Amino acid sequence: MFIQTRSVVVEKGNAEQVVERFSKEGAIDSREGLIDVSVMVNRSKKENEEVLILIRWESEEAWKNWEKSEEHIQGHRQNRGQPKPEYIISTSVNSYELKKRKIGKAGQ
Repeated sequence: MFIQTRSVVVEKGNAEQVVERFSKEGAIDSREGLIDVSVMVNRSKKENEEVLILIRWESEEAWKNWEKSEEHIQGHRQNRGQPKPEYIISTSVNSYELKKRKIGKAGQ
């Protein structure tokens, strides 16, 4: 399994705008190899909020096929030149290869 995370730190009170953006139906949803997309919010800090998007793929190859796809590239072309919203403080993207997964009783 291959996992990509995207962390978006926003000014307090703006997390739901990011959640809405990443919760909409899109081309990725019907992509071969996509397992799921989880959108989570951390409001534990007083000064900001973090939205963490976790995208799980069957393999790194499935993710690379999405990254190279016309749908993905077109989506980025449409946003090119658009200023990022002022409420976004920072973003970071990371990728991981899953090495071990333990499933608890509730997940069986």
